[in-house]
Amino acid sequence: MICINTGNHMDVMVNIEQASQDELLQAQRQLEQEYAKLAALNLSLDLTRGKPGPEQVALSDALDGILGGNYIDADGVDTRNYGGLQGLREARELFAPVLGADPENLMIGGNSSLSLMYAVVECALNIGLCGSAWSSQLDKPGAIKFICPVPGYDRHFAICEHLGITMLPVAMTDSGPDMDAVEHLLATEPGIRGMWCVPRFSNPDGVVYSEQTVQRIARLGQIAHDSFLVLWDNAYAVHSFDDDAAELPSISAYCDALKTQDQVVQFGSTSKVTFAGAGVAFLASGERTRTNLSKHLGYSSIGPDKVNQLRHVRLLRDAEGLGAHMRKHAALIAPRFACLQRELAAGLGGSGMGHWTEPGGGYFVSFDSLPGLAKEIVELAATIGVKLTPAGATWPYGKDPENSNIRLAPTFATLPELEAAVQAFVCCVKLASIRQRLARA
Repeated sequence: MICINTGNHMDVMVNIEQASQDELLQAQRQLEQEYAKLAALNLSLDLTRGKPGPEQVALSDALDGILGGNYIDADGVDTRNYGGLQGLREARELFAPVLGADPENLMIGGNSSLSLMYAVVECALNIGLCGSAWSSQLDKPGAIKFICPVPGYDRHFAICEHLGITMLPVAMTDSGPDMDAVEHLLATEPGIRGMWCVPRFSNPDGVVYSEQTVQRIARLGQIAHDSFLVLWDNAYAVHSFDDDAAELPSISAYCDALKTQDQVVQFGSTSKVTFAGAGVAFLASGERTRTNLSKHLGYSSIGPDKVNQLRHVRLLRDAEGLGAHMRKHAALIAPRFACLQRELAAGLGGSGMGHWTEPGGGYFVSFDSLPGLAKEIVELAATIGVKLTPAGATWPYGKDPENSNIRLAPTFATLPELEAAVQAFVCCVKLASIRQRLARA
């Protein structure tokens, strides 16, 4: 068991806006002593990525051997053989409710939704999905642009950067992306062809998009270029901590009414439901987009892993079975988020040195330090053996203009490790904040 309480953690309680210089100097001395004690512990703690813990992936160990030699699905398909690029009907029926979509509008892929996202963007860029290829419309470097809500998901940003797509940040609000800003960009900025969204328990803020936001996003296909795509990465659709968590309105219903089905591509996976490296990914969209994507994928695949799809159908069974499985996840995850919130509140509540989100699900907490301190806090933590997501990772090109946002991922660590890591993090936040204030005095 790890314990890092140095005796000073609860004593260094000052409000940075109200404390006198003498009080700040005294606090700094205490914190430097605490920091030195932490350094002597040779910690090795990691809060960098939202990985399921060993106990979580163990919930799905029954996947191994679940088929019992029976590889034939309900339609008589031998899942060991080639074909079936759209995926098993049973799998599409199982996962369609996760996205709030019709099973006929789903495609089931391999284990990675990120691979499907990359395939969609690459196909739209070079071949054309909903309309002609973006590269044929805008052939100058950087002319193709994506709207990126911030703070956001670094792997989304990496896809754009790798493919030479210019990213335009738009602030997140408590109800989702700032839609006034989104619509203004679409009206005034040429070359916008896409927008990233993580609509339920967004990465990293944990925001659930409101019904009005969902409706306005569904309408973007009417006001944007006709090859515009919304990449709707619903990675945490079923990852709530309790049954009272806010629900996400279905964008499919609005797209059907507005005739924008082809301009929204929804993604989901079981990466944080069953085995993170051996799950099932899926997408939903309109017929034209799916047909063009299937043709594109058909050049690189004769079909996905249908055996794994059938394993997941047998394990999860239906919406009720999936819900029961996710409640087991919540029983493991919720205490970790509660620990994180408790330690942040105990160490930083009322200090004026930062604020953070309190999500009802998902995998992250978004922490904002005082402006200009995120990189220093991450470096201070790394020096004493606590790894954090790099400062700036939640912004396009790794450039947070305020240098304040830090993504915290509490799921993989054990509870004692997590408590130790957050206490060390709090010490680093306080030390960096007080040093900055004294330097400006």
